[in-house]
Amino acid sequence: MSTHLLRRVTVSSRASSIVRARHHAKQPFAARLQSTSSPPPSASRAGYSTLTILSAGATLSICAYALGAVFPPPPATLLFPRLAPAPPSDPDSPESRAYTADLEAELQSLPMLSELRSREDKDQWYEARPYRTFPEERRVNNLTAGALRGPGKLALAPLIRSKNDESEAYAWIHLGRGLCGHDGIVHGGLLATLLDETLARTAISNLPDKVGVTANLSLNYRAPTRANQFVVIKTKLDSVKGRKTVVSGTLEDLDGCVLVQATATFVQPKYAKLLNADVLKHAMGEPTTHHGKDPHPEPVLLADGDPAKIDPKHFRK
Repeated sequence: MSTHLLRRVTVSSRASSIVRARHHAKQPFAARLQSTSSPPPSASRAGYSTLTILSAGATLSICAYALGAVFPPPPATLLFPRLAPAPPSDPDSPESRAYTADLEAELQSLPMLSELRSREDKDQWYEARPYRTFPEERRVNNLTAGALRGPGKLALAPLIRSKNDESEAYAWIHLGRGLCGHDGIVHGGLLATLLDETLARTAISNLPDKVGVTANLSLNYRAPTRANQFVVIKTKLDSVKGRKTVVSGTLEDLDGCVLVQATATFVQPKYAKLLNADVLKHAMGEPTTHHGKDPHPEPVLLADGDPAKIDPKHFRK
């Protein structure tokens, strides 16, 4: 029974195949061509897509590298600064003079400075250039006026714009590439020196005898200070009490980003009367009053004075 059934199934299958073959042969050639399924090109398409993605990725990488080299992002310039030539060895060479002249022109055209010069209260302010007329015999042994002065360092004398009552001031300074600790970043110790001197100018101008020394200087470094740029130091008088003044200030870039915050206390030493205040004011660039004396009196420095004429009580606190 089972063998007979199996034969019938086999015969039926063969018959069905013959019928389908005859039906296929009767169809037009175009219909048979359409009914023939071609193998899916999934493999070739996948390969083509992968190649396209790799090519696009390589192109984007090259473009990103080129843009990064021309316009590097800030973190990259901090970690991998570009190499720069050393400052000129001769500050009086034609190249150095041309460099300094270009910086001076840039300084005078700074938008912030121009805006302050055009304010309604402009007559309540005066401008000064400290150390510009500093005597050569004093300048050569001065840190910021001598050793650090020149192209690639402190190329220009600071430009000070101070209020007539000495309650606040602005100081624009150019920081060259030769003043760095980490390459491309100005040394924090130099910034402390510049803040100390600029704060001292406001503080000392408010002391009784216009002579003072730093008693305390507190700094808060907020962001790296890049070299080869102009910065502005803003100072203001906080308090005056006898022989002590307290001042505060910030060192900022020209976009207004605070780079360093500072507060300082200055005191007038008891030996202040041994020094000539007019000469100190002259060094700071302030207008001086001489009361009919020699217009360029020499300061009485402790290192130059006669020890017999110096009373030890001046050194007591």
